Amino acid sequence: MRVTLKAARTNAGYTQKQAAKIIGVTVDTIGNWERGKSFPDALQIKTIEQAYKIAYDNLVFLPDITLKA
Repeated sequence: MRVTLKAARTNAGYTQKQAAKIIGVTVDTIGNWERGKSFPDALQIKTIEQAYKIAYDNLVFLPDITLKA
């Protein structure tokens, strides 16, 4: 199942502040990623996968796009 970055973060039980600390970025960066205003680089994506316990293929980086099964 594909989920947005925000859904993946909340499913993992993290606030934006907690996620930012784990990933090594600012809270603003997390917010920008979740709104599709900017995107994580390859190393940050690996950290997101580990922190949120979700594979890259299951993440949606553009939250305004309708998810299709």
